[in-house]
Amino acid sequence: MLLAFCFSACFGAQQPPLINSQNPEKKTQTSSMSLLHFFQVSKKAFGFVSRQESQPNSTLPEELCIRQFSLAEIKAATANFDEGFIIGISNFGSVYKGVIDDGTFTVAIRRMKFSLSAFRTEVVFLSQLNHLNVESLIGFCNEKGETILVYEYLSNGSLFGCLHGNGISCNPIAWEKRLQICIGAARGLHYLHTGVKYIVLHRNVTSNTILLDHELVPKLSGFFLSRLGPHSMSNASSKKQSLDVMATFGYLYSENLLGKNDVYAFGVVLLEVICVKTPVFEANGQERSLAAWANWCFKNGTLYHNIDPYLKGRIAPECFNKYVEIAMSCISYSADERPSMGEVESTLQDALELQKKADSEMKSIIPHSEVMYEDEQFCAP
Repeated sequence: MLLAFCFSACFGAQQPPLINSQNPEKKTQTSSMSLLHFFQVSKKAFGFVSRQESQPNSTLPEELCIRQFSLAEIKAATANFDEGFIIGISNFGSVYKGVIDDGTFTVAIRRMKFSLSAFRTEVVFLSQLNHLNVESLIGFCNEKGETILVYEYLSNGSLFGCLHGNGISCNPIAWEKRLQICIGAARGLHYLHTGVKYIVLHRNVTSNTILLDHELVPKLSGFFLSRLGPHSMSNASSKKQSLDVMATFGYLYSENLLGKNDVYAFGVVLLEVICVKTPVFEANGQERSLAAWANWCFKNGTLYHNIDPYLKGRIAPECFNKYVEIAMSCISYSADERPSMGEVESTLQDALELQKKADSEMKSIIPHSEVMYEDEQFCAP
């Protein structure tokens, strides 16, 4: 029988209290009834509400309802956790493709391991965030020592998989579509930083946590490490904090400055999208940081010559310069020099418009040929 599990949740003063996961026996003792205490706190203390009251889609409800699945339902959806159903594996557990409601609805099911606190953080955040570019949480299961999350199924997997050839579709992504993916992901992060009363610090922005649906619409995922920041991105956001640094190697600079870490990590993603190199890659027998390597190429005016070969000739020079400019700003050494995610989104949108305009002009001159741009048109931005 399907159950609806409704709860009220808040984050205390600044962040959701995390459950102590040091004692593994406590995990097995958590029952469905104890989940009420696990998630529920006073509505009056509830601080995670919309700052943009004029935008109904940004309003977060005080009373939250998500679906509670039984373990039997989860096992039926995954053929008793058949390994053939696994579509991804991470530090937080295996992800299965499953079907629910008598096979009428396809979902992604994450079988968590180790961390009860990560499970709670993911549920608390995703059950309250409502945005086109944020992954949707359908429900969860907490039964007989199993902690399981059920999400919408996104058929094209991660951006990482699509870029590096091990995704559902290995065909190269067109440049304009890559721009649209980046704009969508930036819009999602902008929402996290400004769309709710407290800043939501993702703290795990990578091409692996940007998922793509059947139309390649990007969805931010992986909120296991997320925290709440201050009320705004003003003075408080420019001070160093004592939050633990918990981001993926290659996507994080050594400073930890609230939303500016997300900006830096997104800058690495932008470089990954245009160069199709992993955040840490091997060259001449040595490991190199994509950010440091791209910065060196940028200063020497050679970045264009090191982009994804598939994109050579397909990017308009004006678009390329605009895109690279914002990417390099995101990975600036000084956090104060990094743009806000709103600026990033706007600049990427400008880059897309420049690409469309250049393509249109080229097609008016050579209507029956593929639009291609000569390498000689590129110089250091």
